Amino acid sequence: MIDFAKTKAAIVRKGKLRAVADEDIQIDRLDDLVGLERQKSALIENTEAFLRGQGANHALLWGEMGCGKSTLVRATFCEYISQGLRLIEVGKNELDSLYETLEVVRANKDFKFIIFCDDFSFEVGESALAELKRLLEGSIQKPPSNAIFYATSNRKHLVPARANADEYLIERERSREALSLADRFGLYISFYESEQDEYFALVDRLFGDVGDKDALHRAARAFVSERGVRSPRTAIAFWRAYAGEFGSNLNGVK
Repeated sequence: MIDFAKTKAAIVRKGKLRAVADEDIQIDRLDDLVGLERQKSALIENTEAFLRGQGANHALLWGEMGCGKSTLVRATFCEYISQGLRLIEVGKNELDSLYETLEVVRANKDFKFIIFCDDFSFEVGESALAELKRLLEGSIQKPPSNAIFYATSNRKHLVPARANADEYLIERERSREALSLADRFGLYISFYESEQDEYFALVDRLFGDVGDKDALHRAARAFVSERGVRSPRTAIAFWRAYAGEFGSNLNGVK
């Protein structure tokens, strides 16, 4: 049995819950996420409500690859560890064993848990759907009040439902099971390709004081044109490729 007074994070592998040592936890910081103020605000507000025991929603973070979805979940978790927040990562192929994980969560009422699934798909198997619905809505046994489900997805099958750009529905041709599952996410947070100014701001932060900013930006623009998406991941790849030429000031930016 994992002692969550001493363990901050755990991961499900091959159906078993395994503790993650403190030194092995990927530490991310909210302040290092540039150009994501809207997304940070939404997830922080929801997480703080969850920690207070008030109305909080299960959240789906979706959109472009490399734009900070997973990092935002990890950074939010890291921000609130001292307030008793814990994280359990469940792979999309491990959702069949979610019931056992929820029983562990239920037995640790002194802590609040983010159940985190990275790169989630609505095409998981039937048994996984059943287990996930147990968490998102419950059955005859209500879900544990100290658990919330945060998932990220790169899939492009979400379309605008209303004028508000952050309110989305699954495409109508998806199966009823997938629609039923999607309805249980009360919070959708969308991620898009960075604007050029945001991309350059992140590049500038990575490289620090560079004499010829115009040359740096020209190189950064050419680099992203070969990859198609202006994202934090692309900016870091550019830094790794050109750090020797321009110098760097990498401060843990993810």
